[in-house]
Amino acid sequence: MSRRRKPEIRTLRGWAIHVFHEAGAIREFNEHGWMQDRADPHAREQAFDIARRDPPAGISADAAAAEVHEVLNSIGDTCAECLAD
Repeated sequence: MSRRRKPEIRTLRGWAIHVFHEAGAIREFNEHGWMQDRADPHAREQAFDIARRDPPAGISADAAAAEVHEVLNSIGDTCAECLAD
């Protein structure tokens, strides 16, 4: 029996991105590798629930939720490289 290890997260932003992936709120755009918001309100809410329930060590639930909010605001629903073409 093997245990699934959590990936090592080095930054709070990296942790927040992992939370969004875990909740299914974002996906990677295959062609260029950019993250895209899936615009799924249920997945977003699940990400905030995960952040509040299981923040990184030494980070308060409020600070974790704030970082998730900040990361969400930085991710769009279009690929920046596709827009440049």
